[in-house]
Order: sequence, then structure tokens, then C-alpha cells
Amino acid sequence: MSGSEEADGDEERRALNTPREWRDFLDEYGDLYREGVDDNDIREFGEEQLEEGGWLGSEPATEEAVAAAEQRLGLRFPPSYRSFLLTTNGWTALRDWIDEVHPCEEVTWMRDTGLGSGLVDLYADEFPDADLVALFRRSLQVASGEDLWLLDPTDVGPDGEWAAHLFQPKYGELESHTSFAGLFHESKDFLE
Repeated sequence: MSGSEEADGDEERRALNTPREWRDFLDEYGDLYREGVDDNDIREFGEEQLEEGGWLGSEPATEEAVAAAEQRLGLRFPPSYRSFLLTTNGWTALRDWIDEVHPCEEVTWMRDTGLGSGLVDLYADEFPDADLVALFRRSLQVASGEDLWLLDPTDVGPDGEWAAHLFQPKYGELESHTSFAGLFHESKDFLE
């Protein structure tokens, strides 16, 4: 199992802290997705969405919906993640091992999910790793599939961004980034 390592280039990638920045980035992401996807991998998108320039995201979350999710979880989301939700309340056009970035209503503590609870037990008992267990207990799970995207509210940078992690349960590997935007940049690299 590899330890947590900072992904190269997070500092060099453009910031995604406003809905406009996210919209531009996700439009590019969507174009790359459409170029590389085959009929077997295509999600259930409408014809308009699959045409060049079609929006592959959801409707934006309202400020009230984001605030309600924050209140339910007892925290305020970091800037890049908050702006993402105000741009698109979830995203399913992903080609790596993430099936969906959850809408704000479905974001929850990893420890409270079936998979998260199982991973806490597994890494506490069979593969003792106190650092991973602690991360799983304190992180929000914001995306899932075969792999998971986690946000750690206890690891906050000077810009207010939370450390973000891609965890691959199949391999027990953790890849760390400085922000939620860093996870998306890395996912976009996977498409290129």
C-alpha cells in the first residue's frame, strides 16, 4: 500500500473558485469526455448533451441547498468545492474509476457509508493503518464508484481549501491533492 503523496502540479493548475471558472473547465472536460467515450461507456445523456458543446452537468445547486448540506454536516465547504456545487450539483461524465460526484444532498461522512464503515473496520483490524482509519473517519465522501474522492476538513490550506484524496480500495492506494479542484484536474488529465 502506498502512503499519501502530494500529486505533482496542483499548485500550477488554474484555480477553480468561481462558478464561471468551473463552467469553463467543465465545458472543456465535457468535450474531452465526448471525444474519448465509446458507446459501451456512455452514460445516460440526452442527445443535446452529447452534441459538441452540450452541458454534461446537472443544474446548479442553489445557495440554500448548499447551505442546508453544510448545516447538516456542521461545516462550511471549501471554496473550490462550494463553487463546483453552485455550477453543477453533481457530475457523472467521468472516465476514471469514479462514477459520480455526488449532489450536495448526498454528500456524507465516509464513516457513515456502507463502504466507508467497512473500510474503517478493514484498515483497523486486518490491515492496521491508523492514519487511513483516521482519514476515513473524518473525511467527507464527495464522489464514488470503484474509487472514492474524499475531502478532509481537518487539513486546511491558507487559501481555505481542504486536502482532497483519491482512494483506490482495490489497491489500498491514496493519492492526495491540495483541493477538490486538484482531483478534477487529475481526472481531466486521465481523459487527455
